Amino acid sequence: MRKTTVFAASLVATFLLFACTSSDDSASAATTSTAVPDIYKKVYGASSITSDGTYVTIKTNGQPDHKSVYYATSNSKYESFSGTTFGGTTFKKNPNTINLNLAFTFKIPLNPVVATTHASTPLGAIGVAINGVPFFNQYAGPNQPLTDEITSFDQYWGHPQATGIYHYHVEPTYLTTNKGKEALMGFLLDGFPVYGPVENGVAVTGLDVYHGHTTATVDYPNGIYHYHVTNSDPYINGNGYYGTPGTVSN
Repeated sequence: MRKTTVFAASLVATFLLFACTSSDDSASAATTSTAVPDIYKKVYGASSITSDGTYVTIKTNGQPDHKSVYYATSNSKYESFSGTTFGGTTFKKNPNTINLNLAFTFKIPLNPVVATTHASTPLGAIGVAINGVPFFNQYAGPNQPLTDEITSFDQYWGHPQATGIYHYHVEPTYLTTNKGKEALMGFLLDGFPVYGPVENGVAVTGLDVYHGHTTATVDYPNGIYHYHVTNSDPYINGNGYYGTPGTVSN
């Protein structure tokens, strides 16, 4: 009788040990995440940056960290503006105000590669600047040039659309002024980086139809394909994404 009792107790102990070990392994696996490469830490406007090993997920509220005439007058970041803006045009404020209740989630490839088929960029966010503000493409509407919208760009060359999403279509001058015209400006949804309008001390030229090229950069000394913001159409991106885009939600 005693042998039966000891044997039974041994079985129970073995089962509990196995169960606890399995549970601990599962919990550990569930909480494991991939380290985020340092380059993404330059996106200082993000509320969080994580990676699952395939994608980098960047969360942001989309609000500019600089002053703008498009903040409500009661906001500490409101600043009156008049005069000339992008392209020397006379500023004309649009009726929109920066929405303070937005939450963007940008999910971009951790290791971007050239796409077999290049998708067109949609209207809306096509990438994220390092201050968390979305990049938009070169159109005001379906195949509509920015001509009439340019006059509404504020002192840092951005503006909000109808639902209050502040964004840049062109060079984000707050960033190029404070970080430098050769600095990293952000990433498009395909994971490829966006740089300022200057490279190696001169205005960048020779970009391809997607508005980028492959060279070494400070962040990528072995070279990488990257886009450049310039002050002529298409400004940030040309005939679609060079790589395969991830997703954005808000």
